[in-house]
Amino acid sequence: MSTTRLAAIATGALTLLGGLAPLTPKVTWSALPLPALLLAIAVVLGAGVLPRLVDGFAVAVATLVTAATAVALLIAAHAPSVAGEVGVGFVITLIALWLGSWALIERLTVWRPTSPALARLADAAVPIVFGAFLFLFWEVITVGFGVPAVLLPPPSQIAVRFATSLPILGADFFQTVVRAAIPGWAIGSAAGILVALLADRVPFLGRGLIPLGDFVSALPLVGIAPIMVMWFGFDWQSKAAVVVLMTFFPALVNTVAGLAAAGRLERDLMHSYGASWGQTLVKLRLPAAGPHIFAALKLNSTFALIGALVAEFFGTPIVGMGFRISTEVGRMGLDMVWAEIAMAAITGSTLYSVLASIERRVTFWHPSNRGR
Repeated sequence: MSTTRLAAIATGALTLLGGLAPLTPKVTWSALPLPALLLAIAVVLGAGVLPRLVDGFAVAVATLVTAATAVALLIAAHAPSVAGEVGVGFVITLIALWLGSWALIERLTVWRPTSPALARLADAAVPIVFGAFLFLFWEVITVGFGVPAVLLPPPSQIAVRFATSLPILGADFFQTVVRAAIPGWAIGSAAGILVALLADRVPFLGRGLIPLGDFVSALPLVGIAPIMVMWFGFDWQSKAAVVVLMTFFPALVNTVAGLAAAGRLERDLMHSYGASWGQTLVKLRLPAAGPHIFAALKLNSTFALIGALVAEFFGTPIVGMGFRISTEVGRMGLDMVWAEIAMAAITGSTLYSVLASIERRVTFWHPSNRGR
């Protein structure tokens, strides 16, 4: 018996059991919406029908089942008589929902529709469904079990704080990302690439700088940031300097490795054509180094954001994502802290995605990008 079928049967049995057990010592499922639909779905899953259905229909049934159970559990968690006082029925249904989401995601992972549009939808559905259930469990557990907001606020509270604090978040974003992270990333990465080209032309520079890069990469950021603040002041310049230092050596090391990636036969061919060092660099070695350079740029986009955030902990004007996080932690405003973290996550993911998209278009010839 497959794991998908076992998960489906267990989901049905647990959902049925959870629907019959009390949500709290004083409340049962019958006092809340969807009890009949919940039990009907449990019968369908408990019979083990799901794994024997045609793939597309099985996915539709699994989606309906897990979505209905998730909605019922979410409504129950936010009911005033249930929140913070969950009982056996709530816990059992939560476990059933976890198993149901596991069965659904596994079904989506192996689903191979013949339609190209459905195939793209299936590929995109797996991370979306996984992320949706992750946030759903976060919401249900924190609200249902009454987790204090100072420890972990629910996503709904974070979303409300995010929506009501857009002017503050916008100002913090401009200070940290636009004024510090992006300029530091651009300067550090460009300098690293240019110095790598110089080191390729002057070999002793490469032999001296690469070990130095390994040494600087091992330095703790919390030790560098205060020094940069003392040197360049409390405004964005010191944060950009930290970012430059963090992004310079990854760009240098990756570019040097990429320039050495061109095959010996190709270089011999360019030499037989009488190509100069510059022509060989432009026509052969830089294109071959493209994947390595883009790997450094993507890595540096993460380093830049982290560096700017951490540098703001050691002195900044009264604006900035790092400043806001450190201030709100002291005030126990964890919802605002998580809103800033969400902003940082969205920013980092967007920058990485943009660079990855550019990489696919520039290095379309690379084996990793074929067929994409």
